[in-house]
Amino acid sequence: MTIERRHSGTRMSQIVVHNDTVYLAGIVADDRNADMATQTNQVLSKIDNYLAEVGSSKSKLLCAEIWINDMALFGEMNAVWDAWIDPENPPTRACGQVPLAHPDFKVEIIVRAALD
Repeated sequence: MTIERRHSGTRMSQIVVHNDTVYLAGIVADDRNADMATQTNQVLSKIDNYLAEVGSSKSKLLCAEIWINDMALFGEMNAVWDAWIDPENPPTRACGQVPLAHPDFKVEIIVRAALD
């Protein structure tokens, strides 16, 4: 059994690969002052980059958990998500409102994906 950890610190790894599955930690935007659409775009761009780093892509997504700080912004987040997601290969998904680690974070996304 092989487990590969990338971008690791004392608390967590950003990427874990086990067998043929990629696990990403919760991803947040770099610009905490941005609106929901911008933060969602930043998060999805990071997801694209992390998945590519290990040889996967959004077309291989298995599951997504989306946390937003305000359900009134659900439509804004979904507009960006819907434009980004591979419509031929949508993952399972859950979305809920939660207080995030910093009050300026509007969205955090956790995904699992298959390797090619």
